[in-house]
Amino acid sequence: MDALIVGADRLGNIPNVLSEFGIRIAGHVSGRETAHQRRTATLPAGIGMVILFTDFLGHNVMQRFREAASKEGAAVVCCRRSVCALQQALGKRVDRSDCAACRADCARH
Repeated sequence: MDALIVGADRLGNIPNVLSEFGIRIAGHVSGRETAHQRRTATLPAGIGMVILFTDFLGHNVMQRFREAASKEGAAVVCCRRSVCALQQALGKRVDRSDCAACRADCARH
């Protein structure tokens, strides 16, 4: 499945986590541009999922991309930008040993 990531300047280990779930990053938008807050967002062709990193996005940007995903029938995943949060949001069970990757900032433990 192809995904559009919205939020964060750097992705770090996120591409590795997504590849474990069979998800390919088709695009990445930082969400910092003011144009993302004012106009209706458009998704690239073939996007099946939109991942919103909530700790890096304002309300308006999130709303625009949620609306765009809804129009296209794409799934929306909202989480913080951390390995544990993304794994949890994608439905993978996370054990304590995996949380070292996100510096024990996992809300689950």
